[in-house]
Amino acid sequence: MGFSHFCLAISAAVSLAVIASASDGVYGANYPNLEKPNLEKDKLLSTLIGIQGLIYCKSGPELIPLAGAVARVTCLAVDDYGYETAPLSILSGATDAKGYFFATLSPSEVEDERKIKECKAFLEVSPLLKTCNVPTDVNKGISGALLDSYQFLTQKNMKLFTVGPFFYTSETD
Repeated sequence: MGFSHFCLAISAAVSLAVIASASDGVYGANYPNLEKPNLEKDKLLSTLIGIQGLIYCKSGPELIPLAGAVARVTCLAVDDYGYETAPLSILSGATDAKGYFFATLSPSEVEDERKIKECKAFLEVSPLLKTCNVPTDVNKGISGALLDSYQFLTQKNMKLFTVGPFFYTSETD
């Protein structure tokens, strides 16, 4: 029985090779209605994802790095059948003295049957509740900055996305 499975696998591989060579190396040459799949988009979460950015307090013309602020990353997901599932959200660590934040999302944090399709970063919390607590939509801090381009860090096997900078202000600005 093992030998017949081996022969079937060889037959399937030869058939695929014949089909591939028939298109003269041009994807979909014999099937003009087919589009080349965007494997990168479909596999957004195939490696570790890092999201980084800066958060400032804008006071008049002055930009002050906002230590202790938090960003939120929310991702839309679909199940194996293509139906939307509940969104997945993570919070960044608090920003440092320079206003820098960093968040990570690993494949192990996502249920096996869900696939991440799109992620956005948002302003979440300002530590200065009285003096700089009004989020702005500069660089889509309120409406959500789409994670759409990244730098691949080979040593960490990470797709690093950069968003922002995001800004809080006071109500009087």
